[in-house]
Amino acid sequence: MTSPSYAAITLGSNSFNMMVAKTVSHHPKIVAKYKRKVRLAEGIEADGSLNPSAMTRGIDCLAMFSEMLIKEGVSADNVEIIATATLRKISNADDFCQQALTVLPHPIRIISGIEEAQLIYQGMAATTEGSGRRLVIDIGGASTEFIIGDGDNILLKTSLAMGCVTFNNRFFNQFPFQTLDFDQVKNSVKAALGDYERQLRHLGWHSVVGASGSVQSVVELLNARSESTIISMDVLLTLKQEILNQDSASMQDIVGLKPERAPTFAAGVAILLALFELLKIEKLHLSGGALREGVLHQLAKRNL
Repeated sequence: MTSPSYAAITLGSNSFNMMVAKTVSHHPKIVAKYKRKVRLAEGIEADGSLNPSAMTRGIDCLAMFSEMLIKEGVSADNVEIIATATLRKISNADDFCQQALTVLPHPIRIISGIEEAQLIYQGMAATTEGSGRRLVIDIGGASTEFIIGDGDNILLKTSLAMGCVTFNNRFFNQFPFQTLDFDQVKNSVKAALGDYERQLRHLGWHSVVGASGSVQSVVELLNARSESTIISMDVLLTLKQEILNQDSASMQDIVGLKPERAPTFAAGVAILLALFELLKIEKLHLSGGALREGVLHQLAKRNL
């Protein structure tokens, strides 16, 4: 008997993602992936609402996902749609969800930051080799999750209001970029961490794993340069200098940087650099999975 297809859809502040899978040997096997850079967090207005342009980008992406669900033969009972930081915070989230239902007739579940952190850790643990105590950092568009876990045991999890899209809007909205922009990011990261800076360092870790776009953009760049994909302080300091040396906000002269990653690259590097300094991180590896893989594994259990 063939396993039914199921889909995990995650509505992030930067990207919307959809993964379609079937269960093989009690584990999800991904058969299709869809992704679009919606940058929802760019559309948050001063009054806390999401502007019409960002709303339209999001709904258009969900309409595409709806078509792909039909193409992939995924039934309505086997779809899970999860929304994160931007939909948690905007004042017109209900309007977005109602419009979404007109193009993709599946309810959107807006999860808390703590639940997001839990799913990120589950997605990492299910896809990433390694053992011992791990610090997991997921830098999203509008929030960053921190989890320390030892095997299946989570020791600390939190979600803080800082991300590559929101920090890009705050600190890298004027070109040329300056050292002061990086300094301001570090100050804001320290303020956002608050007492978690001490708690994280007190618990400690054997290794650090990074997930999602900001880390992926750096790893892709290192891959393109045929360099080690382990992120270190030296790597980040080199990238900082390259960013400061750019003649254009497109950062097209940074070798290995994909154009779709460029708009939030400076903010992502600045956040990573601040975390390396504040938490005394020596090196960071890319996670094999995060939020969407966590959702996918929950769906797989449901379909056993």
